[in-house]
Amino acid sequence: MNVNFAERAHNHNWKLDPIVRSLLDTDFYKLLMLQFIWKNFPKTQVTSEIHNRTAHIRLADRISAAALRDQMEHVRTLRLRRSELVWLAGNTFYGVKQIFHPDFLAWLERDFHLSDYEITEHDGQLSIRFSGLWTEVTMWEVYSLAIVSEMKTRAALATLNELELDVLYARAKTRLWDKIELLRPIEGLRLSDFGTRRRHSFLWQEYCVQALATALNTNKSERFTGTSNTALAYKHDLEAIGTNAHELPMAMAALASAGSDDDLRSSQYKVLELWRRSYDNELLIMLPDTFGTSQFLAHAPAWTAKWTGERIDSKDPFVAGDEYIAWLQSHNEDPRTKRLIASDGLDASTIAQLHAYFDNRIRFSAGWGTLLTNDFRGCHPRNEDTFEPISLVCKLTSADGIPTVKLSDNPSKSTGPADLIARYRRVFNTPVQTEIPVLV
Repeated sequence: MNVNFAERAHNHNWKLDPIVRSLLDTDFYKLLMLQFIWKNFPKTQVTSEIHNRTAHIRLADRISAAALRDQMEHVRTLRLRRSELVWLAGNTFYGVKQIFHPDFLAWLERDFHLSDYEITEHDGQLSIRFSGLWTEVTMWEVYSLAIVSEMKTRAALATLNELELDVLYARAKTRLWDKIELLRPIEGLRLSDFGTRRRHSFLWQEYCVQALATALNTNKSERFTGTSNTALAYKHDLEAIGTNAHELPMAMAALASAGSDDDLRSSQYKVLELWRRSYDNELLIMLPDTFGTSQFLAHAPAWTAKWTGERIDSKDPFVAGDEYIAWLQSHNEDPRTKRLIASDGLDASTIAQLHAYFDNRIRFSAGWGTLLTNDFRGCHPRNEDTFEPISLVCKLTSADGIPTVKLSDNPSKSTGPADLIARYRRVFNTPVQTEIPVLV
C-alpha cells in the first residue's frame, strides 16, 4: 500500500474525519465475547472506564472533549454492512464454519447498539465511563481506545509542517523495516498483529499489516499469520486472530463474590466451562493471569490441560512459558502439541528471543501490539515526545452493581477497590508480586 501519510496529515482540513469507519474495526475477540455475552448474560448490567496508566501525559490538554464526543457519536451511527455480515456468516475462522450463530448475526444486524457514556476531565486527564447492558458496553473498549489514541496522534501531527511530517514517517518506516529484517530470517516464526487499540492510526496499522504480510509471507513460508483487527482481516483476506480477554473472568468473579469464597475461587474455571460449551469445544485458549497464573494452574481442573493453549499477558513470558510447559508435563500432556501465545508489550527483539527459547518445546506464537502499530519513539523531527506510545486501557469496573477486580501477575496492572483486592488476594492465594513498569 502506497500512502502519502505526510500529505494526508498536512491537508487534514475536513470537518470530521472519522477514526472508526466500520463496526468491524475492532479486535476479533470482542465479537466472540459479544456473542458469548449475548448468549449467556443478556440482562447483566456493567460499567467500564478508560484509564491512562501513563499519568504524566495529560490527555485532556491534548484532546478536546467535544471532538472526542463527535468521534464517538459517529461510531454510534454505524451499522454492519450486508457484505460484512455475509463475511461473518460464511467465513471459516480457526478452521470452524459458522462460528457466529445465525440468531446472533440477526440480532447484531437488527438490535445491536452501543451504550451511552460520560466524558469528564479531572486533573489533566480525560475520564470516559460506559454504563448499560453488557452487550451494549463491551464493544466500546476497542473503539474508544483506538479513537483516543488516534486523536492524540492527530493533535501531534497538527504541530508539524509537511517537511517535518515527511521526516517523521520516513523514520517510522525505517524503524519498521529494521524490525522486519530482524524477524524475516527466523524459521518457523508465527506472528500476528495485536495492535488495534493503541495504534498510531488506522492507516498506519493497515500499512504495518500489509508490510508484514508482504515481507514475511513467501511461497516457502508464512511467518505472519493474521491480524486481530477484524476490518483488516475482512479487507485483506487475512486470518482474524483472537479468542477472549480478562473482562469475562472479572465479571463472573464479581457475580460470584456475593457467595462463598469457594464460589469466588471456582468462578475462574466456570468461565472456561461456559466458554467451552458456548463454542462447542473450539477456541480453547486459556488466559490464566486475571487473578494470578500460578494459583490458576495449581488448582485448575484436569480437563483444562486438554485445551489448545495459553496466552501470556502480564507475567514474564519466559517464566510463564516454562511454568505452563511444566504444568502440561505434570498432566501427561506433550507441550509440543500445545500453543503458547505471548502478547504483552512485545517488540521484535523479544519476539526473536522468545521464539528461540521455546523452539521445539512448544508451539510459540507472538501477538505484536503497540510496538508494531505505534512505535514512533525518537521519530519526531524536533525530538519531542508527543508521538510516544502510552499505556491506555479500558477495564470493566462493575457487573450488576458489584465492583470488579483484576489482580494480574503484575501489580502495576491491578484494578479494583483496595478492600476487594485484599479479599481476592486472600481467596485466590495470590501474593503481591514485584511491580514491573508498564510501557504499553
